[in-house]
Amino acid sequence: MKIQFTLNNKARSFDVAPGLSARKLLQDAGINSVRNSDDGWGNTGSDTIILDGYPVNAGLLIAAQLEGKVIKTVESLSSGRNLSAVQSALVDMGLVQSAYNSPAAALVLTDLLDRNPDPSKEEIQDALSGILHRDNGYQPYFQAVELAKKRMKDESFTGDIAPEFREDLRDVGTARRKVDGPMLARGEKAFVEDKKAADACVLKMLRSPHAHAWIKSIDTSEAEAMEGVEIVLTYKNTPEKPYTTAGQGFPEPSPYDKSMFNKKVRHVGDRVAAVVAVDEETALAAIGKIKVEYDVLQPIFSVDEAAAPGAPLVQGGPMEYVVGAPDDIDDLNKGTDPAEGTVVYQFPIGGNTRKNIAASVTGGIGDIDKGIAEADVVLEREYKTSQIQCTPAEMHTVHTYMDGDRLVIDASTQVPWHLRRIVSTLLGIRENKVHVKKARVGGGYGSKQDVLLEDVAAYATWVTGKPVFSQYTRQEEFESCSTRFPMTIGVKIGAKKDGTLTAVYMNVKANNGPFGNHCLTVPMNACSKSLPLFLCDNFKFDVTTYYTNIPPTGAYQGYGAPKGSYALQTAIAELAEELGMDHLELIQKNRVSEGVMLEILRCLGEGREGTPARVESCGLDDALDKGSKMIEWGKKEESDDPDWKIGKGVAIIQQGSGLPGLDQSNADIKMLADGTFMLHSGGADLGTGLDTVCVKMASEVLKVDMDLVSILSGDTDNTPFDTGAYASSGTYFSGNAAKKASEKLLDNILTVAAEMLEEPKEDLQPEYPGYIVGKKGKLTYREIAHHCESGEGDGPGQMVAHAHFVTDDAAFPYGAHFCQVAVNVKTGKVKLQKYYALQDIGTPINPEIALSQIYGGVLKSIGHTMWEEMVLDEKGKCLTTNFDTYHVPMIKDLPEDFKAELIFTEDPFGPYGGKSVSEISTNGAAPVIAAAIHDAVGVWMRSWPFSPEKVLKELGKI
Repeated sequence: MKIQFTLNNKARSFDVAPGLSARKLLQDAGINSVRNSDDGWGNTGSDTIILDGYPVNAGLLIAAQLEGKVIKTVESLSSGRNLSAVQSALVDMGLVQSAYNSPAAALVLTDLLDRNPDPSKEEIQDALSGILHRDNGYQPYFQAVELAKKRMKDESFTGDIAPEFREDLRDVGTARRKVDGPMLARGEKAFVEDKKAADACVLKMLRSPHAHAWIKSIDTSEAEAMEGVEIVLTYKNTPEKPYTTAGQGFPEPSPYDKSMFNKKVRHVGDRVAAVVAVDEETALAAIGKIKVEYDVLQPIFSVDEAAAPGAPLVQGGPMEYVVGAPDDIDDLNKGTDPAEGTVVYQFPIGGNTRKNIAASVTGGIGDIDKGIAEADVVLEREYKTSQIQCTPAEMHTVHTYMDGDRLVIDASTQVPWHLRRIVSTLLGIRENKVHVKKARVGGGYGSKQDVLLEDVAAYATWVTGKPVFSQYTRQEEFESCSTRFPMTIGVKIGAKKDGTLTAVYMNVKANNGPFGNHCLTVPMNACSKSLPLFLCDNFKFDVTTYYTNIPPTGAYQGYGAPKGSYALQTAIAELAEELGMDHLELIQKNRVSEGVMLEILRCLGEGREGTPARVESCGLDDALDKGSKMIEWGKKEESDDPDWKIGKGVAIIQQGSGLPGLDQSNADIKMLADGTFMLHSGGADLGTGLDTVCVKMASEVLKVDMDLVSILSGDTDNTPFDTGAYASSGTYFSGNAAKKASEKLLDNILTVAAEMLEEPKEDLQPEYPGYIVGKKGKLTYREIAHHCESGEGDGPGQMVAHAHFVTDDAAFPYGAHFCQVAVNVKTGKVKLQKYYALQDIGTPINPEIALSQIYGGVLKSIGHTMWEEMVLDEKGKCLTTNFDTYHVPMIKDLPEDFKAELIFTEDPFGPYGGKSVSEISTNGAAPVIAAAIHDAVGVWMRSWPFSPEKVLKELGKI
């Protein structure tokens, strides 16, 4: 049928098939900004359009419903490459990060301001209520609207966007426009789906309906016979090579315990087969033709079930060690079934698959028994956390194709180099035959540190020669993607009557699910990012990670720290009650401070011995002082309604800045013929502003405008190696590499300039905006570049410098979170009245982006504290696989008074004093809200989420 409508002020007509989605039609018409992140449920707003003056979700419409309508998309907002007032405000406020839904936000806010030039906070919330943003926490939108209102009257208006730091620097510490922000705000082609070839085949997976079963038989003949089907992949025709999905430094502290396809399925949603066909409809039809017969086994879902004597084994194959095999390995492997697949450990991490143990470790300093014996008070508690999904707006997506004899992978990934290594190893080819190009990432949060679908698409392309596109559905994100580990954490603390800690013990039992990716490092992180916050002579920890049949787990922003922080910080709050001390006073008495040597880190390495570290910078003094005044600590608040009780809480938190001794970043920079610069960084910008950090490093060193430095990053052919974007490593490692490379280039430039000016090199210095100045004269970078590249004489050639950054020095960010809650003693409902996050991130390189990330991290952790939970039925099927049933926090879930504050410190090891920001803010909500609930109604919440039902149960009401 033929339809006609007005699209962005132009009359358009289309021939459409009955039932065609309006979203699909608009995408095919070149409207890149209308995206899919909820499979047409209308929950996330990625597909928002303005239809006859009303915001609607294109995914909820069929194309025929557009007949005669007037439609506007974000493409209508900007003129050429110029940004509208709203778009520029969103970019400048640091709101355009992963940016998958940023065009939708710009569109609805523009529509709001067109209708109402002075909207209230409630009207802004209403306009944005249907749009999911996991990374920016929504709060900065209110300031962005104010900025946009002023720019609508005066497009040059700037105002105070964010606090400024480091007056001695030009760009670092000051709000500067994110280098990729304009492109993303305009909704231009940026993501993997935008790179899909017109003739790309589509890959879809057949997944297991059972949590634990053998595939007795599988018949793919009918599917393979279908017209348009290129290939069907199963365990029968794909590599049996074991590997880990974890994108970690090699050799990984994760077992190689899965193959591309396994004969045994280990969770609901596990891979059974993949179909590659000419289009999605054909692929899905072919999936329906595959006949599978299963032999269903007993599943296990909890650590208690996994540890029980005689429990079914999730990984029943033989174990192998590359190095360090235990002496009894032959005895351990007796009776194992090779059909289950071999579990390969690169080195010992305490695994024993015969007991469903993926990894285990114990460690400590001092004598824990002696510390307990010396205590006047001993407190012992247990805390539990639930399984949480990362829920990036952009679902996992990949596009693969051949370029001659080389495989190219367009990937939404945090780890381009690990992805290349894993895929090349699986395919049995060398790394020079694989080119990974990281696209912009529409939200990762740890889940895109794992290789979850790239391996299958790459193999399909390698064997067929066809381009292949694959994208998870939202249901697959829940059932088949990495999630936050559920944990049970026991804490035992000894203390003197005056509050001095004598012993701290943590016993972490983690539920890893069916595969061991991150099995050692996530639960270790629960200890390594919580124990060093307190000073005590006697620490001990035990960590055990169990295989089960729940959906897979893995990395999620904060890694294991949010769970460990919840347990230990809440236990400290409970100890304060036992001692009759003020909670904040107890923290102040025992907390870490600048100059302290953290001996506990000696035993908290990732599969290796750790290194003690001195705390060179710590902003907890200022954070606790300022936060306590903001919350009016010590003042008891009373509600006018007797059903509502009010309480306050506090928690301190920390994270790391990458993994000293393990991580490595590289960068190179070259001067172009006109005196501008091209920076190549191995870092993978996930929307966090890492590219902007690196550009700032170069512009600051070379004394030029940021606009004169362009950057290419995360491309395994064209940029140097980087470990990857995880463990909060970006600013510290990739930023330092870019700074060092720029310093080397400047040194080279000074050498040449000294010859040209006939002056001593030590008499020269760079000056803004791009000069080398001596006592006798000065040169522009353009003049120096021309001299270097001239064919006359014996010129030095183009100016290029390379640097790498590795270190054993640690830079720890710290934070203090305060909150005030109101608890309804009749309904159990908890309202967040105030939440203040005060963060020491050293020198904030991008302060406006840092603030947005803090808000985003806090709101994520509020989500898992209050609402988020993957609910499984008795057979292991996830019942919460869309945003109707899984409650991610949206703009109307914000605390009533929500503030983030940056506490300045200058770390000696970070680039220009910078430390990490991306993960630390996820560590505070659970313990601070738990403490506030107790202050309000006298009960302790020892398992998240803190649902009204749990609150009422603790109150003895149900």
